[in-house]
Amino acid sequence: MRQREQAMPPGRAAPREGLAARAASLDLLLAVWRDGTMLSARADDPDGPLARLEPSERARALRLALATLRQTSAADAMLKPHLRKVPPLRLRAILRLATVELAQGGAAHGVVDAAVQLAQQDRKSAHLSGLANAVLRKVAQTAPAAWSALPPQRLPGWLRGRLSSAWGGKAVTAIEAAQATPPPLDLTARGDAAALADATGAMLLPTGSVRLPGSAQVSALPGYGEGVFWVQDAAAALPVQVLAPRRGERVLDMCAAPGGKTLQLAAAGARVTALDISARRLERVRENLARADLEDAVEVVTGDALTYAGGPFDAILLDAPCSATGTIRRHPDLPFIKATSDIKALVALQTAMVDHAVTLLAPGGRLVVCTCSLLPDEGEALAAGALARHPVLSADPDACARPGFDPAWAVGGGLRLRPDYWSDLGGMDGFFIAAFRHGG
Repeated sequence: MRQREQAMPPGRAAPREGLAARAASLDLLLAVWRDGTMLSARADDPDGPLARLEPSERARALRLALATLRQTSAADAMLKPHLRKVPPLRLRAILRLATVELAQGGAAHGVVDAAVQLAQQDRKSAHLSGLANAVLRKVAQTAPAAWSALPPQRLPGWLRGRLSSAWGGKAVTAIEAAQATPPPLDLTARGDAAALADATGAMLLPTGSVRLPGSAQVSALPGYGEGVFWVQDAAAALPVQVLAPRRGERVLDMCAAPGGKTLQLAAAGARVTALDISARRLERVRENLARADLEDAVEVVTGDALTYAGGPFDAILLDAPCSATGTIRRHPDLPFIKATSDIKALVALQTAMVDHAVTLLAPGGRLVVCTCSLLPDEGEALAAGALARHPVLSADPDACARPGFDPAWAVGGGLRLRPDYWSDLGGMDGFFIAAFRHGG
């Protein structure tokens, strides 16, 4: 159970500026490390720590939590020389949070004082507030100079071993380096991507996505209210390009939420069925469709992709549930929550979804299957298995040869994308994309 923070006793110093954001960050970190809760679930909780903060403080809290998750091992390395034994989890989280902030150039006095107050707010850590003060003052003497010499955070052993076997140690090191920095913000334009890049002062990527420099308030960007763009990682925008929807085609977006691909399909003029098992997540899809004035082009259906009986469809896009190991740079909490035991069940689910998708596809139709995973079991092996089980399917490598696509991404009839690709442009999420045709 989550511990309640006690009210500050009489005589204690008043909270300093920024303490609320740091307290919210601490709550998010403990949800991950103690409770095994995804950070996004806690952050989106209407009764959670971010709900009572102003937008600027909410952004600060989330930014601090994400930075701490990306740099946990570096924070531990900075702290270790000053600790005789590992402190309790709550204090350890406070120390990690403060160390990361110090390493990023935070003012030592404010950071240390806030950490002491956070320790004092809970009876189980209040007696250790003096330790927090002493340790962090020592850390402040060497941060951020010592920080820059520390290596990127390593992936957990089970994942690092599998990726090393698949891509080699050098590639894994490059992936870890890419995951150590916050990802850029990418937009997909409904119309003219070059015009959107000019209007927002952003970079036009080779595949047509628009990449913003630094952080930005999305709702304040020109064209947001008119729905001329939506947020979508450049790699996540590629499966729809591979599917190449045509005007008037019946297209099934088989696991539609949060809806970026649905918007792409509808903007291309297809008649889209957006299917997802989560009614709550489909509300976000409806909101984005309304903002882009595309709701008339899409039928939104709440249902199970394994039992859905619609069709036949001219084209199907299956963005299957997966380990999401390709999105760790965006979701650095994943290595602390996912385990190797999760993968077998996910592969079984993906396989069942592919098999059902084939039954919904019209003869001559197109199927694109993708996962935001770096694991071959959820990519290359999944595609090979589909071809082996369904003689009616054939690989369609030509669909993966699109303008702006690097030929080096082509693997086994599909596309293998990794976070270390486009390193000079800011990287991308990891994906595998396979294209098939129904030969019936």
